[in-house]
Amino acid sequence: MGHNAFRSVSQTARSRLFGLTPRISGDRQVPLSMLISQQGKINHGRLAVIMFSICTVVLGVILSFVPWLDYIIFRELKLWNGSISYSYWQKPGVMRLTKVYIFNVTNSQAFLETGEKPKLVEVGPFVYREDMEKVNIKFHDNDTLTYQHNKILRFVPEMSVDKKLKLVVPNIPLLTVTSFSHNMAPWLFNLFVSGLALTYKDRAKPFVDVTAEELVFGYNDPLVKLAHYFYPKGKRPNTQMGLLLARNGTLEEVSTIYTGHQGMERFGYLDKVNGLDHIPHWKDKPCNNLRASEGSFFPPRYVTKEDLVNVYDKDLCRIMPLKYRKDVYKDGIQTGLYTPPSSTFECAAVNPDNKCYCDAGDCPPRGLQNISPCQYNAPVYLSYPHFYDADPSLLEPFEGLKPDKQKHETYFMIQPRIGVPLEGFVRVQLNMKVDRAPGITVNNIDKFPDMIFPVMWLEEGIPEVTTPIWRWIYLATTVGPVAGPALTYSMIAGGLLTLAVIFIRAYKRFVLGQNSLEIIDVSRDTFRRGSTIILSSSILLPTSYRPLNKTTSCNELVYVGTQVSRSFENLRKKRSDFVKATFSEIERESLLNSNNTFIMSENSKINS
Repeated sequence: MGHNAFRSVSQTARSRLFGLTPRISGDRQVPLSMLISQQGKINHGRLAVIMFSICTVVLGVILSFVPWLDYIIFRELKLWNGSISYSYWQKPGVMRLTKVYIFNVTNSQAFLETGEKPKLVEVGPFVYREDMEKVNIKFHDNDTLTYQHNKILRFVPEMSVDKKLKLVVPNIPLLTVTSFSHNMAPWLFNLFVSGLALTYKDRAKPFVDVTAEELVFGYNDPLVKLAHYFYPKGKRPNTQMGLLLARNGTLEEVSTIYTGHQGMERFGYLDKVNGLDHIPHWKDKPCNNLRASEGSFFPPRYVTKEDLVNVYDKDLCRIMPLKYRKDVYKDGIQTGLYTPPSSTFECAAVNPDNKCYCDAGDCPPRGLQNISPCQYNAPVYLSYPHFYDADPSLLEPFEGLKPDKQKHETYFMIQPRIGVPLEGFVRVQLNMKVDRAPGITVNNIDKFPDMIFPVMWLEEGIPEVTTPIWRWIYLATTVGPVAGPALTYSMIAGGLLTLAVIFIRAYKRFVLGQNSLEIIDVSRDTFRRGSTIILSSSILLPTSYRPLNKTTSCNELVYVGTQVSRSFENLRKKRSDFVKATFSEIERESLLNSNNTFIMSENSKINS
């Protein structure tokens, strides 16, 4: 087309806005102004798109190097009044269950009289839903807050065995007292137990008949009442005998935990309990270590890069370590499976760290943990259910115990990016350590041998989180890590693609287009401000155009026709405000191959 002849000579198409000097003749680079102008005027819409695209690319590059997604997630994860995690932590709303399994002794008389092995029948579960709320919450400036637990255990009959079912279990208060008989004269203990038998009858026997509800939440026992009156204040047991009696209501313990504002490495871990930064029941480390979670949050493995976390429950009387084993999926969310290391209840000879749990140097075999300091000095020992992962000698005296890893192992499924457990159960067994009292013949107490006698085992935890919590965790840990990078890279790619499209379109219009009105208008304006053009042998030729090869004459230009000459003649007569210009070899060739559409269009414009 005709305007192609002038696409290299339109020097005024260079962007004066950016202060660029005209390029040398023959330069085919697109002027910057052509990206933002149309028909000689700035296209504000196109300029806005270009600026927006540049900003999008810059922002995408910045976000690709900045952990902005972690900032958003951790902001809502940290504990502050208003964060998502705070509402979940303060009043979880999850179905936290406590399942109780009681060992019913079916041959108690034969065991005492003829020495048969105790036949234990596991009865349960007796299921209690734990409605929990954090109360008396106070925030502190050192990245901590204090609170108390308010717990209510409610029986769930549709998931349970009849709680009024009568069961035969060891008489824990009596056997606790008789286990200390070696410190007193046998006749004195005989007299004491004889008086107890006359007054309370069944409460003076080695085994008692109680319901599950009584064993869990309390029944009247004379020895417990007596201990309540004579124990020092602050260390007194309850007035009733109940293994979970102290779990109902607002607990006395004031806990202090880290909120995560000064780093996620300690997020959710306890700082103090009742103002103490250690567990007071043990004298030495690591037994009195308190660096553990109360179970709601754990320091994210994504941040700490550690494979070990700790959980604390005052009924355990210690922290329980949990070791990362493998990645598993829970309801479509990736989690880490954590279970206790084999050294947790290892004997002190193999694991010296457990020596500080021993009572006056008396260390139990593998699989047992002395928790008597937490149980008013009653000889209570902790183990896994059915003596799972314990010394085989603990199983030999009994019939009916069947350890099963699937049923009896403690485990947690913790999301590694945010440290929130999606599922987890602590499974422990309470055992009575009985020391034989050979001098007490009343009710065959002297026939009860030295042994670790299982009483009951518990399963505490959450099978799943609520739907709103799951949705938040899913967005933060599954959708976010994919959508975040996709968004940043899309911003970069989208911005660059937009700029490329704008550049290519402008380039085509300016360099390759055959009927670009914008180029024609720019060229027209250039020549209108223009050139003095002469007619040489009826051939269109700017007088001052100078070929690169100086030997080339103007006569080499071909005749383009009478109509064109007349059009040009009319143009020359009516318009004389043109400036001189130079042309290169490329420009000359363009003029030779042109059909002079530009001249005719300019002439038409003037005539109109």
